[in-house]
Amino acid sequence: MREAYHEQLDHLAGALAVMCDMVAVAMEKATRSLLEADLALAEEVIGEDQAVDDERAKCEEHALALLALQSPVATDLRVVIAALHAAESLERMGDLAQHVAKTARRRHPQPVLPEQVRGTFAEMGRVAVHLARRAEQVIRTKDIDIARQMEDEDDAMDDLHKHLFSVLMDREWPHGTAAAVDVTLLGRFYERFADHSVSVARRMVFVVTGKMPGAEV
Repeated sequence: MREAYHEQLDHLAGALAVMCDMVAVAMEKATRSLLEADLALAEEVIGEDQAVDDERAKCEEHALALLALQSPVATDLRVVIAALHAAESLERMGDLAQHVAKTARRRHPQPVLPEQVRGTFAEMGRVAVHLARRAEQVIRTKDIDIARQMEDEDDAMDDLHKHLFSVLMDREWPHGTAAAVDVTLLGRFYERFADHSVSVARRMVFVVTGKMPGAEV
């Protein structure tokens, strides 16, 4: 009985790892649609977001069933609680990738990004996908050292986000208000995507240690 129960917990963790892969792919495609003004790719990301939502619903249903039927305690309980929170973060990551794709679609056939910030967004996309992949690795291995490294890796995204604001605040910004609004919102989407990746990894630290990062005394 216990063996079957732990197989269910492993299945739940595996479903979260699959969600990580889905949102990493979504953000990779969304970034390409943004940089290349690729309408077909943007539409693909937008259409595939429902699959991420469906996976979250399945994860939540599975986790709640485990709570109701198995009454887990200690580490097992932490796994279920962490899964509920992680599924929410991962769904939000899918939504953020979709927001990027919708911006590309809205401005098509015109490019969204001025040449001045294209390199910054290419790097933001790379960091975002990297962090989602790292979160997947943490879920599969429960390696809390990787989870803690992600806190530092997220600093790269924060630095890129700050750089965008320095560009936007320059009096010489020549691209007008609409472009400034697009760049501001897009920067926020990438920054939040990275934050959610780190949040997922923190939940795995909670599973292993019983404490959230930063809560250690």
